[in-house]
Amino acid sequence: MSHATSSRRALVTGGSGDLGGAISQALAAGGYHVIVHANGGIARADDVAAAIRDAGGTAQAMAFDVTDAAATRHALETLLTDGPIHAVINNAGVHQDSPMAGMSEEAWHRVIDVSLHGFFHVTQPLLLPMARARFGRIVSVSSVAAQLGNRGQANYAAAKSALHGATRSLAREMASRGITANVVAPGVIEGRMIGEDFPPERIREMVPAQRAGKPEEVAALVAFLCSDAAGYINGQVIGVNGGMA
Repeated sequence: MSHATSSRRALVTGGSGDLGGAISQALAAGGYHVIVHANGGIARADDVAAAIRDAGGTAQAMAFDVTDAAATRHALETLLTDGPIHAVINNAGVHQDSPMAGMSEEAWHRVIDVSLHGFFHVTQPLLLPMARARFGRIVSVSSVAAQLGNRGQANYAAAKSALHGATRSLAREMASRGITANVVAPGVIEGRMIGEDFPPERIREMVPAQRAGKPEEVAALVAFLCSDAAGYINGQVIGVNGGMA
């Protein structure tokens, strides 16, 4: 780990899940101090942070509700007293699937609230400190559903594809300050999120690679995008989907 990167800090929202945990570990291996965020219970985020420390990295855990603007701002102000957050990974998201014809208003609002309003609440306060540091990495985790659509996920696809437009705009606004903004769009990834929806035969049908991806395969791309080497990659939506899109 070079001394230059050892003081850089990364915040991973939804960092206690399968994908968030893998992203947190990859960033720590790349030299970041990682703040592992959980929306509700902090126990799993604590476990991820402890695993990072056991592997020789540095990490802490933190819980706040990304849909609550005031609570999020308060949490970020606490973090910013120690200096800028150099990388933010917007990975928090929820599913409430149903065909749109039968979708409740609550399911529509909740999914958009976490993925889209959460993105704004978390990212916006970090931008000026990043600009002053002349270095920043914003990576938002989307989904192949935002690129192709998916039955039962109009709310989720709407929320995630909104991040694509926001990211392209943000890239234009911040690029001259050494800040990049990109989207990583995973396909079918192993873990709790895919559950019963994707039996092996359905995966073979849908995915040219004929297998689910591993969280580590997404995390490797996120960690690269947050490195110095990726400084000229900006405003992109990059799929990690085994050839689906």
